[in-house]
Formats: sequence, C-alpha cells, structure tokens
Amino acid sequence: QVQLVESGGGLVQPGGSLRLSCAASGSIFSGDNMGWYRQVPGKQRELVAAISIRGSTAYVDSVKGRFTISRDNGKITVYLQMNSLKPEDTAVYYCNAKPVIWTTGRVMAGPYWGQGTQVTVSS
Repeated sequence: QVQLVESGGGLVQPGGSLRLSCAASGSIFSGDNMGWYRQVPGKQRELVAAISIRGSTAYVDSVKGRFTISRDNGKITVYLQMNSLKPEDTAVYYCNAKPVIWTTGRVMAGPYWGQGTQVTVSS
C-alpha cells in the first residue's frame, strides 16, 4: 500500500502563488514516478504535471510556464509550485503515485491517490 498526504492548498487571488506538497510513504520508493492531477465538479480528473526519477517532466499545456513540479527523493516528497494563478486553476488537486510516463510526454495515472487539497483562485 501507498499513502499520499497532500498539503498547501487554499484561497489565493488571481496572479498569486501556492506551493503544494505531497508526502509519500508505504510501498513507494524514490525511483517511482509521481504526478499531480486536478478535478472540478462535473469534469474528468486531468493531469497537471508529472515527474520521473530522472527529473523528466510533463505538463498540461494550460499550466506550462506557470507551474513547476519537483521532487525530493530523500523525503519521497513531490511539490507543485503554482505561479500566476488564474480562476480557471480552481480545482481539487490530487497527488498520484507511480504514473507511467512515456518519452512522448503521454502520462497514464498510477493506482495510488491522495485525498486531495482544494485550490481556489478568486478575488
């Protein structure tokens, strides 16, 4: 089993920044891929960003240049730095463990999810 605990969500004004963290424990290793997804009511959960052990990253087009995914392998923690936030970034953000990341940039979600953290961008 894998446990994922997200933190760092909240309310922020448009143009502001937030940093999400996801601490992993259990049957997970520093060599596993990690990712972030988000979901709004009535819509499918979508990939935001993913990162491999080698540091290769993939982003959804709408966040490129604004969001940065990173990892601390020693702590088995993944981060999502979100800058220049927009109201359309409002969603519940989920940490995902062991996604499959192809060299083409395609990402398939892994089987483990955190409980989610709410991000609201509003003035």
